[in-house]
Amino acid sequence: MSHPATRKARIYRPAKSVQQSGRRKTKEWIVEFEPEARKEADNLIGWVGSDDTQQQVKMRFGNKQAAINYCERYGLDYSISLPRERAVKPKAYADNFTRPVLD
Repeated sequence: MSHPATRKARIYRPAKSVQQSGRRKTKEWIVEFEPEARKEADNLIGWVGSDDTQQQVKMRFGNKQAAINYCERYGLDYSISLPRERAVKPKAYADNFTRPVLD
């Protein structure tokens, strides 16, 4: 097992789920550890697994700076993936009834 200082973490804010219209879980920042061991299929059962239990850890923080502070406090190497911001186009109900201008 490796020393925690050699662990690599990824800090990101998750994208909106494609199955739902809400953005409930997209406002918090997540710290996940990068995998250190390959996942391999078990020959008997066929399940895929690894002996790296840190892959199961997912920590949630209220803001990006809190996630960075956690990684720095515990000596973790980290990378930050910035989210793409949503482009909101203003729409009006009346636009459904406007006729296109024909030239």
